[in-house]
Amino acid sequence: MTRFRFAPIPAALPATVPFTGPETLERQSGMPFRARLGANENGFGPSPRAVEAMARASAEIWKYGDPDSHNLRQALAAHHGTAPENIMVGEGIDGLLGLLARLMLSPGETVVTSEGAYPTFNYHVAGFGGRLVKVPYRDDAEDPQALTDAARENDARLVYLANPDNPMGSWHQGTRIEAMLADLPRTSLLVLDEAYAEFAPADAIPRIDPEDARVIRLRTFSKAYAMAGARVGYAIGPSELIAGFDRIRNHFGMNRTAQIGALAALQDQDWLAHIRAETAAARGRIAAIAQDNDLAALPSATNFVAIDTRRDGTFARALLQVLGAEGIFARMPGTAPLDRCIRVSCGPRPELDAFAEALPRALRALA
Repeated sequence: MTRFRFAPIPAALPATVPFTGPETLERQSGMPFRARLGANENGFGPSPRAVEAMARASAEIWKYGDPDSHNLRQALAAHHGTAPENIMVGEGIDGLLGLLARLMLSPGETVVTSEGAYPTFNYHVAGFGGRLVKVPYRDDAEDPQALTDAARENDARLVYLANPDNPMGSWHQGTRIEAMLADLPRTSLLVLDEAYAEFAPADAIPRIDPEDARVIRLRTFSKAYAMAGARVGYAIGPSELIAGFDRIRNHFGMNRTAQIGALAALQDQDWLAHIRAETAAARGRIAAIAQDNDLAALPSATNFVAIDTRRDGTFARALLQVLGAEGIFARMPGTAPLDRCIRVSCGPRPELDAFAEALPRALRALA
């Protein structure tokens, strides 16, 4: 019997945390990780120009952040060839997903996603009373046709698709996403999560008019720009939909120093090119480590690699536990058959060296 009466929707939900952070795992084990390769963070680090800009800004942390994120929105609009009215800055993609669910969903309305796709989106949908319908992955990738069919069959309000995908690293051609939009029911809005777009091949990015009322696109500074701790994400979408966020968002939610750092990072495209090169090399290294241990690395257009253990989820889960005891933090997909894999983030050479050293010992321990 609780002393507190929650509102009906949260009262009916389980106490759920989508992810257990590496800090929590370190506290539980009493030891730090040697290699932090589980959260798809960018261990190569942010632009030195961004770090310098944030350091300069820290003395004025007594100021609230610009509630309009004006300078950053202007720069993002120029970067993407849109109007500032097509851009909304928020507290990471996670924060924007929560706002979008609140803005668009009435209790009981249907949302279509993939079984095993990014769970934080599902968390927000449940938190605002939406009904989730899930379709299976096809060939280790989200299935645009199955998502479209489910949207039509269930009169879906929102349809979620990540391209490139988390947790598998797979991707679709931009033309496939464009074809999906053409086939989507008129009453459905595609939520296109492009958190890893900066790592993807150019032809994976669809050509979409920012005023296209069928889609909202989500980007972040957490991945390629290596600013996960700053919590800066943004949406690109029709101006009428973007304006709707002003009705419900926390207008002073954006950290001032983070806004300044994100602007400096965006202006340093040379550093972004450096990050892409480092990430591509690290993907190759992870694939080689997998092959050396008779495992298979799946193709990836992200800053992580899904490694097929060639066994099942029970084995993959045990492998993660042994790797954790070795000081290696990694994660895995949560749904079969994807859960036969472990997911290893790209990282600096010393961390991948530690993974390469620990993996064969872990596999021998489970043999």
